[in-house]
Amino acid sequence: MKRTIFNGQLLPWLLLAPQLAVTLVFFIWPAFQAIRQSFLREDAFGINSQFVGLANFRALLDSAQYLNSLKVTAVFAVSVTVLSMGVALILAVAVDRMLKSQRPYTTLLVWPYAVAPAVAGILWYFIFNPTVGILPYMLDIIGYDWNHNTDKSDAMILVVIASAWKQISYNFLFFVAGLQAIPASLREAAAIDGAGPVRRFFDITFPLLSPTTFFLLVVNIVYAMFETFAVIDSTTEGGPAQATNIMVYKVYFDGFIGQNMGSSAAQSVVLMLIVISLTVIQFRYVEKRVEY
Repeated sequence: MKRTIFNGQLLPWLLLAPQLAVTLVFFIWPAFQAIRQSFLREDAFGINSQFVGLANFRALLDSAQYLNSLKVTAVFAVSVTVLSMGVALILAVAVDRMLKSQRPYTTLLVWPYAVAPAVAGILWYFIFNPTVGILPYMLDIIGYDWNHNTDKSDAMILVVIASAWKQISYNFLFFVAGLQAIPASLREAAAIDGAGPVRRFFDITFPLLSPTTFFLLVVNIVYAMFETFAVIDSTTEGGPAQATNIMVYKVYFDGFIGQNMGSSAAQSVVLMLIVISLTVIQFRYVEKRVEY
């Protein structure tokens, strides 16, 4: 194997400098500022501040709205993860069984991932619009009165579908790669032994997909908790009655709309701790798989 060896120590740091600068300016520094502000009580203009210790975190635990946001986030994250991964796995299995038309189907299914979250939210908002949307019209035919502006369940269904639709393509790519990495001889041997397609999938295919499945499980939970802000903002804005007010949207609402910087910063720190925990869990799992 041919290797490139740098004789000097300066060149690697120069090549890393742009990425390190971006990480420092847009990730490390904002994270440090959030931690600092979580221990302060500031006015809306940031002129006067007072150190309050853990008061902001205690206020979160005593806040019924924040506890509701935790519950909504859990329901939302689980729903988006299950829906996006389930549909993606079904599509990946269907494409894996194709021979001649595999590449065109893969290309078509990947396209939605290029759509921005805000655009995806607006798209599904018009599809589910109670006045001009096609789906409420079809649901009205069977006797269901859809209105996500007033019904909490309808609002949650809307944001879950809009968020999961965009993530299906990402999951699909990884599931297809995982399926193609499974030796065909294993499934052929099981078929010769008399195992049907369903049993071959649950006894051979799905267990061998466990590393890919666990990786996507963590990625999708993080996606649902952090990258769906634009979907919420362009569809329900956290309503109705806080039914879709997930944690990341509450951080924005309390900080930029309510001008409660201390509470918003404390919520950001809680979210950051959740991300760190998920990352550690994923790293530990991958480390164990490598050792095995």
